[in-house]
Amino acid sequence: MKNQKTKRRTGLTPCRPLQIAAWLTFAAAAQHAFAQSSANVDAAAPAAAPGAAASGAPASRDGEQALPAVKVTAAAQPDSPLHLNTPVSAGALGSRSQLETPFSTTVVTGEELADRQANKLGDVFAGDASVTDNSNAYSAWATYITIRGLPIDWQNGFRIDGNPFISYGITMPYANLERVELLKGLSGFMYGFAQPGGVVNYVTKKPGPDPVTSVDFGYRMDGVLSQHVDLSRRFGPDDMFGARINYSHEAGKTYNAGDINRNSVAVALDGQLTRDLSVYFNAIYQQSRSSGQTPAIYTGSYTATSLPATISGGTNLLGGTDQHLNTNLQLYTAGVRYQITPDWSFNTSASYSKSARDRNESTLTLLNQAGDYTDSRWNGDEGHQDIYWQGMFEGTVKTGPFTHQLVLGASWQYQTNDYSSVSHYFTLGNGNLFQPNPWRHYSGAGLQTYRASEITQKALFASDTIQLTDRWSVLAGVRLTNYDQETYNIDGSLASSYGHNGILTPTFALMYKLEPNTTLYASYVESLEQGAIVASMYANGGSLLRPLRSRQYEVGVKSEHGRWSATAALFRIERGAAYANNQNVYVQDGNEIYEGIEAGGSMRLGRGWQVAGNIMLLDTWYAKGQAYNGNRVAGAPQFVAAARVTYDVPLVPGLQVGVDTKYTGNTQVRPANNLQTGGYMLVNVGANYLTRVGGHDVTLRAAIDNITDRRYWMFQYANYIAPGDPRTVSVNATIDF
Repeated sequence: MKNQKTKRRTGLTPCRPLQIAAWLTFAAAAQHAFAQSSANVDAAAPAAAPGAAASGAPASRDGEQALPAVKVTAAAQPDSPLHLNTPVSAGALGSRSQLETPFSTTVVTGEELADRQANKLGDVFAGDASVTDNSNAYSAWATYITIRGLPIDWQNGFRIDGNPFISYGITMPYANLERVELLKGLSGFMYGFAQPGGVVNYVTKKPGPDPVTSVDFGYRMDGVLSQHVDLSRRFGPDDMFGARINYSHEAGKTYNAGDINRNSVAVALDGQLTRDLSVYFNAIYQQSRSSGQTPAIYTGSYTATSLPATISGGTNLLGGTDQHLNTNLQLYTAGVRYQITPDWSFNTSASYSKSARDRNESTLTLLNQAGDYTDSRWNGDEGHQDIYWQGMFEGTVKTGPFTHQLVLGASWQYQTNDYSSVSHYFTLGNGNLFQPNPWRHYSGAGLQTYRASEITQKALFASDTIQLTDRWSVLAGVRLTNYDQETYNIDGSLASSYGHNGILTPTFALMYKLEPNTTLYASYVESLEQGAIVASMYANGGSLLRPLRSRQYEVGVKSEHGRWSATAALFRIERGAAYANNQNVYVQDGNEIYEGIEAGGSMRLGRGWQVAGNIMLLDTWYAKGQAYNGNRVAGAPQFVAAARVTYDVPLVPGLQVGVDTKYTGNTQVRPANNLQTGGYMLVNVGANYLTRVGGHDVTLRAAIDNITDRRYWMFQYANYIAPGDPRTVSVNATIDF
């Protein structure tokens, strides 16, 4: 086709950057004024709360008895609503709090994961409007989410304690985690090659100063029973060594009559060998076997302009127990931390991760609006390995009136991908969405893999955050990467390769402290993502495409206070576009543009209420290509809103009830914009009750997800949809010894 002029569609009117920047400035000023009034109220609080003042006083040296530790904990202020003072791993930026990070981030704590009874990645970020759920807890789609309308990179977008692993088909054991961190947008400077959606970092539980002995038991419909044990101790002279082990197990019938059997163990060891030298070792091992997954539905051959009537995600009509996904994940990490001087430290670590999959899964090719489909089955094995090393110096120096926060480091990463050399892909037959699927295929023996590709990244990185005044600071950083990617034929011969040395991915940011707990920032970052290996379903299957460069511009504000927190960001992301054209050739053509605003806040009202809200307005379009110019980007909803309200019931001390809801606007299924999923709202309710039984803390939790049993079509990937999850009930009891 001839080049088309970029024609913007009518509909959602794009926000003007200057208007939104002005709005952000006004919002920051309002936050500043509110913070001052809030500070005045908080300053008067100790006079009315002598117990709280006593809990903060130092212990007496003349034998005066100190308050018991449990009372100090009870009197302490709970964590702030958005955890903006929580340190987050930012790769080449080092470790800094969310408040000091000039990019949009989200932190979900382990306690929040437990209260929400999170069962899949979409549940983890249910309160973040920038994140759209495309995931399924029991299938190969386990880690599919979109962030600001961009899919997350399952090869490079996931980390465990900052170390890379291949996440495809892996649902993490959330009970084993301290928290989950999300860096939204481009991560090229921080972590190297990755798609521009963002990076999820799972932070595992580590040994702390206090012993931990905790067990919990859970149930999830239709019959999944779970158990979890958490043990932590310090030992040796002056408690110099620490050990923590978490074990999780779940097994039973899933909500769609499938089966799950998952075992996971995480071990964390550390040693403070000297005052300045510490070492650590972490290991994760998980084995998961699931069957009876709901197949994905492919719409590439579908010609109608609207989807069939929705069906329940709890149905077992679409498949049987012959379908399965068996996964294995291993990750081993060892590291050393050395405090060179009070101002300088060195941290080096090495990790090895391995993941494997045995899949027997159907894809249903939708044929018409009546729900007829063709059932195609793929059965094969896949595997990945990731070896990673990083060394990093962090410290501060002064040059005249300026203070420099420096990060200097290097990294090396070697990734291998093994795909099926002997697999099965064939058509089973035809069926209908509203009738039982009659087709079955049970796996046989003889499935084998071959080394399909190898990727090596060698990088040097440096960043400097210069404190210009008490309020102003500027950040500059650059990553220099040598990148090599090779793909191989089944016989081991080289099929294609790409190599480029000296690739620069810079970042810049300007930050202004409106007041100590409020940061205004403007940032710019670039990123490169791996060239895709085209899937076999396309006419050019097996081809290696070139890496794509992305750019992100962001202006935002973050404000953190004892009773309330708020964030807002205006962003623009420019990414190279890739899609299947009318000839079923997967091509790189033109750009994808994402412009939007996200804003959120949380506030404690009175003694018992906490209210949180989050919205995202997003405008996307294809530009400068041979086709689809002006169309919305597939998979990017224009509007998402989330809200949560919790209430501490005064008549029942320890009881908290809550409700949360999330609305996701309609989403284009493919670049042609001739098919979309409708908007939908999900409502979840829950309660948790903290009490004491036999001298031990006991926490009882219950949750009902999708309480209205709303049926909806969920976007998964371009041209792929799936029925959304049905109403599910889960309960849990935790005992702390």
